[in-house]
Amino acid sequence: MLRKFTLSVALAAALAAPAAEACTRVVYLGPEGRVLTGRSMDWSMPMVSNLWVFPRGMTRDGAAGPRSLEWTSKYGSMIVSGYDIATVDGMNEQGLVANMLWLADSQYPQDDGRTPRMSLSLWAQFFLDRFATVEEAVAWLNENPLDVVTKDVPVQPGKLTTVHLSLSDASGDSAILEWLAGKLVIHHGRAYRVMTNDPPYDEQLAIAAYWKGVNPREAMPGTSRAADRFVRAGTFVDMVVQSDDPRTAAAAVFSVVRNASVPYGVSIPDAPNLSTTRWRVVADHKDRLFHVESAISPNVFSVDLGKLDFAEGSGVRKLDLGMDMERIQSGEVSAAFVAADPFAFEPAD
Repeated sequence: MLRKFTLSVALAAALAAPAAEACTRVVYLGPEGRVLTGRSMDWSMPMVSNLWVFPRGMTRDGAAGPRSLEWTSKYGSMIVSGYDIATVDGMNEQGLVANMLWLADSQYPQDDGRTPRMSLSLWAQFFLDRFATVEEAVAWLNENPLDVVTKDVPVQPGKLTTVHLSLSDASGDSAILEWLAGKLVIHHGRAYRVMTNDPPYDEQLAIAAYWKGVNPREAMPGTSRAADRFVRAGTFVDMVVQSDDPRTAAAAVFSVVRNASVPYGVSIPDAPNLSTTRWRVVADHKDRLFHVESAISPNVFSVDLGKLDFAEGSGVRKLDLGMDMERIQSGEVSAAFVAADPFAFEPAD
C-alpha cells in the first residue's frame, strides 16, 4: 500500500493569464471491436504534460476540504498530467479512458454541507481508479451524489476553472459529464462519440444535426471554433478508413484529430475555446496502446499498458516530457518510465 496523497483543489493552480483551453475528443468504432479514443489538448500557453503510472491499491481523498470523498484505486492507470497537478487524460488497465476538456458554461454546485466533495483535479482520476466500464461509472454516479469543487484561475480573480469530462471504454460505450446550473448532466451511450467545448452538449448535438443534411463533400464548417470542430470530427471519424489493424486505425484517428486541431501559435485571449494545439493522444482500448504526439515533436511514440506493472506496491512512475512534451521519444516507451515520488504530483500550498 502506498502512502496516502492528495492533489490540488485547483485544476489550473499553476497557470498564469491568459487561461484558455479548447480541445477535441472523438471515438472511433472500427471493425472487430477496434475502439480508439483520440483527443487534442489546446491551451493558450506552454504546458507541462508528463506521463504518470499509478498502481492499484493507492489510497486517495478528494482534496476538497471537509467531506472529501475517500477511496482506494482498484485499477492501475497511465495518465497525462496538467502541470503535474491534475489528471487531464489517461487510460486504466481495463481500457477505460477519461478526457478532460474546457467548458466555459460549467457551473458547479454550492456546498450543501452534506454531499461528499472532490477537487476537479481528481475528477478524471477517480473514474480511472475505480471503474472498468462506462456503464459501471454512470451507475455509481446515479446512486452516489458527489459534488466537484473548482477555484479561480490564479491572477484572474473571478475566472473559474471550468471543464467537462468524457469517458469511453473497450466496448465503445461513452459518457459526457457536464455540470450545468449546479447539476450534473450525463449523456450516456455509444452515440456520444464527439466532444469539443462550448456550447453545452445538447446544443452541440443540435448543431451537428443541422449539418447532417449537408453533403460533406460540398460544404463543411471550417473554422477552429468548438462547434465547427465538433461537426468536422463527427463527420470524418466515419469517413476515414475503418480497420482492425491497430496501426492503420491509430493513423485514421490521428488524422481526424489533426484536422480538428488549431495551428501552432494561434491563440486568441478573448476566445477561450480557440487556443493552439499543444499535443494529441490516441488510446487503443482493444490492445491497451496509448499513442502520444507533441505539436513540436517529429514523431509519435507509444506506451503499451500491457508492459507496465500495475501491481499494488509497484510504485508511482513518471516519464518526464518537459514543456509542451518537447523531449523527443520514439517507438514503444514503457521501459523509459522511472520511479517517482507520488507527492511530486501535487503543487505547493
